Amino acid sequence: MSLFTQDHARSFAAIAMGHIGREYPNKLDHVLTGPQDLEGPRALHPIFYGSFDWHSAVHSHWLLARCHRRFPDPAIAARLDEAFTEANVAGELAYLARPSARGFERPYGWGWLLALQAELEAATSPEGRRWAAAMKPLARAFAERFRTWLPKALYPVRTGVHSNTAFACALALEYADRCGDAVLGAQLRRDLLGWYAGDADCQAWEPSGSDFLSPALVEAECMRRALEAGAFEAWFARFLPRLGRREPATLFTPAEVSDRSDGQIAHLDGLNLSRAWCFRSLADAAGPEARPVLLEAADEHLAAAMPHLSGDYMGEHWLATFALLALDGDGV
Repeated sequence: MSLFTQDHARSFAAIAMGHIGREYPNKLDHVLTGPQDLEGPRALHPIFYGSFDWHSAVHSHWLLARCHRRFPDPAIAARLDEAFTEANVAGELAYLARPSARGFERPYGWGWLLALQAELEAATSPEGRRWAAAMKPLARAFAERFRTWLPKALYPVRTGVHSNTAFACALALEYADRCGDAVLGAQLRRDLLGWYAGDADCQAWEPSGSDFLSPALVEAECMRRALEAGAFEAWFARFLPRLGRREPATLFTPAEVSDRSDGQIAHLDGLNLSRAWCFRSLADAAGPEARPVLLEAADEHLAAAMPHLSGDYMGEHWLATFALLALDGDGV
């Protein structure tokens, strides 16, 4: 059940609109092969040049698209009309075509770009269909990157930051299922089962000092999407066998944030939000005994993080996205 309200939409959209066009400060993922590559963010990325970094700009546009689909807003529509043009998409594709951009934003940014396309494809409005059509070539380019990379990814990355494999694959799987990419969907499910199907008795050695994802819970959320319902319930019971006792305890304890002006420490507000998202998403699939435990944990993590979505740019440029995930889940 969605907890997302129109008041949330207004608040989150106002935060995102305040930074998607803010070019600086900016942390580029950019390889220089010579002086000709010395360009600013907007020249390199005509759509996703703001929000401190490329991936935050991508998921902030996802946030705006979701807010607009839920509660249509002319200001959001005008901003997305300006962003999602054929010329701008061509500029983003030109960046990907650089030989030095082969690993650009892998896998986190890839997953979010595909999640954005899935969100646009879910729209039924004329503008939503227009934006989806404009962005489709870029989404296809990133889907192809996933298809090329997955056979080489012999081992998953189990961190709580951008390199986490399960989170990106969960987003990619949403795209594959919603947008009809059966080849990518089958490839993802095969590899996810190869990586995670045998995992059991998760110890949840988290959080680390800069986590914004729970390695344990994003793996479970990814497997929820990859498995049929009955198979997932059995897998999850093996994965967290002491969940009824709220163990491992560290997984059920909201992280403390000591300095929200420090970009790495501020990640921990995102950890609380992403845990809340996972707890809520897993609650309906994990069985009746697990459901109240998971929902209670989600509420505790939401309460710890929601007051801190804005106030310092280190969190403000991205936290509202994870708050929206936590409140609206898959959003379908």
